[in-house]
Amino acid sequence: MKLGLGLYRHMLTRENFQFARQAGVTHLVVHLVDYFKGGAHAAQDNQPTGNQRGWGLAGDPNRLWTLDELLALRRAINDAGLQLEAIENFDPAHWHDVLLDGPLKRKHLQNVKTTIQRLGEAGIPIMGYNFSVAGVCGRITGPFARGGAESVGMDGPCDAPVPLGMAWNMVCDPDAPDGFLPPVTHDDIWRRLGDFLDEVVPVAEAAGVTLAAHPDDPPTPTMRGHARLVYQPRLFQRLLDRRPSPANSLEFCIGTIAEMTEGDVYETVDLYSRQRRVAYVHLRNVRGKAPHYQETFIDEGDVDMLRVLQILHANRFDGVIIPDHTPQMSCAAPWHAGMAHALGYMRAALQAIAAQ
Repeated sequence: MKLGLGLYRHMLTRENFQFARQAGVTHLVVHLVDYFKGGAHAAQDNQPTGNQRGWGLAGDPNRLWTLDELLALRRAINDAGLQLEAIENFDPAHWHDVLLDGPLKRKHLQNVKTTIQRLGEAGIPIMGYNFSVAGVCGRITGPFARGGAESVGMDGPCDAPVPLGMAWNMVCDPDAPDGFLPPVTHDDIWRRLGDFLDEVVPVAEAAGVTLAAHPDDPPTPTMRGHARLVYQPRLFQRLLDRRPSPANSLEFCIGTIAEMTEGDVYETVDLYSRQRRVAYVHLRNVRGKAPHYQETFIDEGDVDMLRVLQILHANRFDGVIIPDHTPQMSCAAPWHAGMAHALGYMRAALQAIAAQ
């Protein structure tokens, strides 16, 4: 296994690349979507939370990520002694009608294909994505972690309807009329996923890029009136079986799996890592189940993270593991301190497992 770190777009700096190297990181997972543009958030180094209007404004619908900027990013990361393992999440501005089954669906499918082809040309092996209309929402912040460290949680269902002009918890059309998106059923979302996989997986195969699907976060059957796709462990298999291919894989989030109300997190890790269908792993510990849970430090929640890593090691998983989120520590650099704590735990755990 390889130790990685995830960085938001505004954190792609030489200083943060050096921080990663100093913490023992070898690989980065990068977010190119700007989740913090025009939204209500806590500190920008913390994970985005937003409100009922979402995280903020999506990107430019007429400008895809270019091959030149992907190559420049990879070179900057390589120059710092690191490898670029994955891009995480398409910009909603580029593919919202794939999720919504809207009038721009053909154009947006082509956007996705072009993006994946450019990743392949740039030598970036993985594209993570989250196939959801409502996206990541309904979360709150509070002193939930050890010592009163600020963290994220959920305290009940999130039922507020999604306004028109929004998708994946971001505003794609700030000039949309008043009103709300019509609800999406489970049949709807699985059909839309099937259309996506049928169109995009062959392109990913040809480009040498692995698509990695994140489970719904938070993992509730519906969110803001819209059905969710993967909110229980058994639904991973349905996604994989819909379009069997090495290019159709999973972005495995341990915290989200632990929040699911069915199944066993250790059995789930064992099942899918034995199938070799895990592209990379988010390690995040939690206390509780959706829709009532709190994120904790990596060593204090309901999940025995050492046991998770031992299962991955036994099944010969050789991909990247990253801290997903982490509580903010009380110091001048809350995000960096929290990440350093998580990375130190993970590095020591990997060394202990390798020595056994």
